Amino acid sequence: MSITNALNNAVSGLSAMSRMTEVIASNTANALTEGYARREVQLSSANLTGGVRIDGIARQISESLLQEKRQADAAASNATTLSTALSAIEGMLGTPGDGGSLSDALSAFDSALISAAATPENATALSAAVDAAKGVTEKLNAVSEGVQSLRLNADTSIGQQVQSLNDTLAQIADLNKAITRASAVGNDASSLMDQRQVLVNQIEEIVPIRSIERGGNQIALYTTGGLALLDGTAATIEFSPAHVMGVDISLAGGQLSGLSVNGRSVTTTAGGLMAGGSLAAAFEIRDELAPQIQTDLDAFARNLIERFSDSSLTPTAPGLFTDAGNALDLTKEAGLAQRISINAAVDPAASGEVWRLRDGLAATSEGAASNATLLGALSDAFSRATVPASGSFSPAARSVTELAADLLSRISTSRQSAESRQSYLTARQETVTQQVLSQGVDTDRELQTLLQVEQAYAANARVIQAVDEMMQAILEL
Repeated sequence: MSITNALNNAVSGLSAMSRMTEVIASNTANALTEGYARREVQLSSANLTGGVRIDGIARQISESLLQEKRQADAAASNATTLSTALSAIEGMLGTPGDGGSLSDALSAFDSALISAAATPENATALSAAVDAAKGVTEKLNAVSEGVQSLRLNADTSIGQQVQSLNDTLAQIADLNKAITRASAVGNDASSLMDQRQVLVNQIEEIVPIRSIERGGNQIALYTTGGLALLDGTAATIEFSPAHVMGVDISLAGGQLSGLSVNGRSVTTTAGGLMAGGSLAAAFEIRDELAPQIQTDLDAFARNLIERFSDSSLTPTAPGLFTDAGNALDLTKEAGLAQRISINAAVDPAASGEVWRLRDGLAATSEGAASNATLLGALSDAFSRATVPASGSFSPAARSVTELAADLLSRISTSRQSAESRQSYLTARQETVTQQVLSQGVDTDRELQTLLQVEQAYAANARVIQAVDEMMQAILEL
């Protein structure tokens, strides 16, 4: 080997070790930075000039593992959103014994009716029964309004997620172009790729996606259902928030917006192009979960109105419970739980008299104070087993209390199932995330590599020193 070759080898080695030192420093400094992928200097032999050649900086990342993480993130986000909604609805109904539940309101009404029947002459007992009846209607009103608020919140969330998707996809498209330009002129685009990865991470919880590599270090993004979100250019996702919500507002009725991509209508239901993720969960809450619960609430309110509208209790409709003061109209059951109220004839707040609870809703004057016949019949109507005429309840006869327990049980069961699914998917997400992190920067490994680089640097420096000593010796001859 000539002195020139030896010197070239040593100088190229010093340059390579210097670059490796910079990369190690960057890896160590960014060990906890989101989206950062460990860098590694790629070296090869310089055959013509001798020594080593720096071919580039490679990001060390497992695309297959990232793909698995994207699916896990979307599934966990979907399950968490649904579980949270069911927990909120269960909280609206309340747990028996907590003092503010529907079951407690019904129990208070039942007890008040029994007390009033035992002392029909007691105006305080009659007032307590009327107040308890109002408590039942007010609780149903509140739960129904809460369900509609949940639908509105879901609709608002859809709008926000769609806006986030559009903005993020546009940013990724811009980064794709910047990465291609940087790569074309030989610049290191790793930092730009890290920024792009952070943006992709934001999308993967909204909708499950898969990434496909394109030329120039660009990527294309497709949903797992096969819909192109980004391939060269970013797709335009369209959605119109409702701003208001009611039981008569629905997607099927045309009052609510669906989802469209580049003008094409897409679905988020199972098997759809945009299925999975928090976006699909929000649509499910708005269009399926909450409306079904509203239907069951309305069916419960109908059962309550019907059992207290029997001809033996009141000669003319409406009965003790009304549809906003009117008799029950079976063609207008939707939203009944939000409108149910007590008959104004017994409501002092509406210039009614509580003694009509004892003497009859149509009574024009007080009857015998000791007559508990009607109060007893009202109490019997409360406990009488009847088959709910609507809703998704099974066709079995139940008392009011049993029907309320069935309603709460169904929601609790759904919530427990959702939480179980959430726990499993969250655990899976955490496991995959740990696997991804394990492929990230290991500071101990980086320090070990740094020691090796230091030794190689010293060896190359020693070669240069030896060449210098040889040149000095030759010049002294």
